Amino acid sequence: MHSVNLAPVPQPLAIFDQFTAHQTEVLAIKEKVLSLTGDSFDVKLANGQPIFKVKGKLMSISGRKAVTDTSNNHLFDIVKEHLHIHSTYAAESPDGKKILQVKSGINLLGSKATATFTSPATGNTHVLKMKGNWIDSKADIVDESTNAVVAQIDRKLLSGRDIFFDQQTYAVIVAPGVDMALIAALCICFDEKNNEQD
Repeated sequence: MHSVNLAPVPQPLAIFDQFTAHQTEVLAIKEKVLSLTGDSFDVKLANGQPIFKVKGKLMSISGRKAVTDTSNNHLFDIVKEHLHIHSTYAAESPDGKKILQVKSGINLLGSKATATFTSPATGNTHVLKMKGNWIDSKADIVDESTNAVVAQIDRKLLSGRDIFFDQQTYAVIVAPGVDMALIAALCICFDEKNNEQD
């Protein structure tokens, strides 16, 4: 997990084709955004350019967050699903269809989460697993079918000299061929899950 460049994935992994990375991209995502505060923030590229806007809904029981592109086109909502044994979050399209589900499990060595989605282009179902410790500094997001690393979370990559980001921001390195909106959704879900334990 030392390299900033990731190999292109064997087959594209996307829900939103227009946000597929053509080269290794670094996203900056704000962490620990409490569900009930209605906080809003931007997901930015490493150069500081916003790519997605996340808007929290004040006092939402499900912790609903709306995600749009920079032109305010509504892409999906992040919501907590209740009545599950383990913490479960989903991304729902504007018409209410579930497009991604993230389930967490118990792992004494760190965080464990599994994300499942179906590619609109191929109809194939994909499973992504987070390997590593979300709370500490680094973790890999791995495509279960190919064992390819599709993204890396690095909490130390964005140093204090980066003027665009604050201390509550971490870097997510996205491999070529992977949907940046998909990875941003996974990370927001992971963070929401970890907020429950704070």
